[in-house]
Order: sequence, then structure tokens, then C-alpha cells
Amino acid sequence: MTALRPERESDTSYGQQSYGATGAFEDWSGGGAYEAAARQPYAPGPGPQPRAPQPEPYVTSYEPAAQETYQPPPVIDEETVALRIPDPPPAAGAATGGSGASSAARRDGPAPGGRAARRKAAKGRHGRHGGAAEAPSRREGSRAPLSRVEARRQARARKPGAAVVASRAIGEVFITTGVLMLLFVTYQLWWTNVRAHAQAGKEASSLQNDWANGKRNPGAFEPGQGFAILHIPKLDVVVPIAEGTSSKGVLDRGMVGHYAEGALKTAMPGDKTGNFGLAGHRNTHGEPFRYINRLSPGDPIVVETQDEYYVYKMASILPVTPPSNTSVLNPIPPGSGFTKPGRYITLTTCTPEFTSKYRMIVWGKMVEERPRSKGKPDALVS
Repeated sequence: MTALRPERESDTSYGQQSYGATGAFEDWSGGGAYEAAARQPYAPGPGPQPRAPQPEPYVTSYEPAAQETYQPPPVIDEETVALRIPDPPPAAGAATGGSGASSAARRDGPAPGGRAARRKAAKGRHGRHGGAAEAPSRREGSRAPLSRVEARRQARARKPGAAVVASRAIGEVFITTGVLMLLFVTYQLWWTNVRAHAQAGKEASSLQNDWANGKRNPGAFEPGQGFAILHIPKLDVVVPIAEGTSSKGVLDRGMVGHYAEGALKTAMPGDKTGNFGLAGHRNTHGEPFRYINRLSPGDPIVVETQDEYYVYKMASILPVTPPSNTSVLNPIPPGSGFTKPGRYITLTTCTPEFTSKYRMIVWGKMVEERPRSKGKPDALVS
């Protein structure tokens, strides 16, 4: 027992009863209830713990024990408090409803149970990471509607400027021009050859059929009229020869033209002397003279007519000459190597390839005249 304090010993009005008597303190404390409670182990309950009731203050005057005995209030058993039914947890809506519910939960104190129960209750109120952290993200996702001025400004910013429109127009013009040029090149390099080969083949077949049926053509031929067939065995060329050198009427149809007009008129193969001049395309429109630069001296060049085969041997070549050099068609052409009159053939075409800036000349000399009745010459048989 703790000794009494000095001030209480000097106070004569503290009480008339003496604590030194046997059983006096036990009678005053209600049979030793405080000592019994002190000996019990402390076991706090899951919820808020009630405070133990305090004894009423001492009165200044106290009657003798024989007349009235003081009975202090009963002490609540802590074990009984721990076994009481806890209050139900707040509803989900109230737990996540806002700051009011959160503050109410904080005022109520920790959730009943251990640390795991309190953590689970906190997750139920605020979500996995807490409801307070989600509110700013929701506010950031929602944007205020734009004003009319801002909407117009953004629309003008999205609208392409004059420079962009002009660049797009120029690009479309370039694309269209490129497509047209591609179509034109395809037409020139492919389609003109297809059409010219078809026309030349049809003309050659018509000539051979007429010759086989005995239809005799007169000695003078009209412009564009086919009258002979040119064979170049080394180049695998078989092409009809027509009168004149017109582009649309003769050359563009895949045929070879005979110089037979004005100052450029040349001899026919059947003449006793002279120069038989022919012209043909090197590129496009059948391109019969494309590879005449590959001919070598001695290669045969055969002209087939209704009655005769005229066989020439390639003699010389002039790789480049101006288009105005018409002397190459003379009866004795300069630069050909011929020095006296004879029966010659001249092939003319454009050079370089795919241009018409210059002319290429190939000359040949007749070495055999063979009637058709005797069959084909050796140059065509082999």
C-alpha cells in the first residue's frame, strides 16, 4: 500500500474513520474490488475502450461507518467489453461518398479488428490507391468546352495555307505530266511497233499473194504502193518496199520507202545502172533499220520483186552525216568507195538512236540478178 500524503495527514476534516483498524480499508473499497481488478490481466477490446469510472469526490463530513457505508460504482470487466458485437462497417457509398464520409470514418477511430481488417476497410473506402488520388485525374480528363473564338482560331490553324495549296497543285501537275509522258513513251516504243509490224506483214502477204496469182503490176507505182520486199538475212529483216518516203503513208506503217520524188529520185533495181536508194525508221514504227550498223562488208542484201531477185553485197558504211548530205544518193556516191557507174543500193536511217539529228548510210553493190523461175538465191536459202 502507498503511504498517505503529508497534506492528507494534517487535514482533520478528511474523515473520522481510522484506516489502521483491521478490515477498515476493505470495507471502504467494497470488499477489495479494486485489488481484484488490478490483479486481472489487461485485455483491450477491438473497439474504443471505455474509461474506468472515477470514484466520487470525498465529502467534507462523513458519518460514522455504523450509520452509512460508502459503496463505489462497479468496475466494468474489460473481458466483457472485448466480447461485445462490433458495429457494422459503413456502406460502400458512404465510404467513398466524399470528404464528409472520410472525415466521419476518421472520427470514429480505427476499424474493429486487427491491422489486416483496418487495411481492408481503408481499401473499401478509398479504393486500391485511395479515392483522393483519383479525383485529380478525373478532373484532368474532362476539358472545358472551347469558346467560339477559340474554335474558329483552331479551325483556321487546321486549314492549309496558300503555300500548301500551291505546292499540292504543282505536285498534281507534275504527277499528271509524268503519267502522260509515260503513256507517250509506251505508245512510241511499244504500241507503234506492234501496229507497224501488223501493217507491214499484211502488205507483204498481199504482195506475195498477188505475185502468186499472176497479177502483174505496171512499171510505175503510186506513192505508198508496195512493189518489192527487202530481205536482210543477217538481221532477220523481211519488210515490204513502197514508193515514196512519206512518214504517214510509208515509213510509219513499218515499210521501207524508195526515194522516187524530185531531186532525190533514184534508180529502180531493174535499171542497168544507178543507185537504188531506200529509207527506213531506226526506232519505233517497226524500226526495220535499227541494227544496220551491224552489217559487215560482204553481208547479203536481197530485193525481191514480182519477176526477179536482186542480190547485193554490203560494201561500206558512213556512220554519221548531216541530213542535208543528199550526195549519198548520187549514181556514184562519194565516200562509198565506188569509182565508176554500176548497180548500187543505199540504205539511210537516223542516228543516234531515238533521235533524228544525223543520218547513217550503208552502201551495197549488186552481185546477182536471179529470175524467180530459177528459185530463191543462195542468200535466202541458207
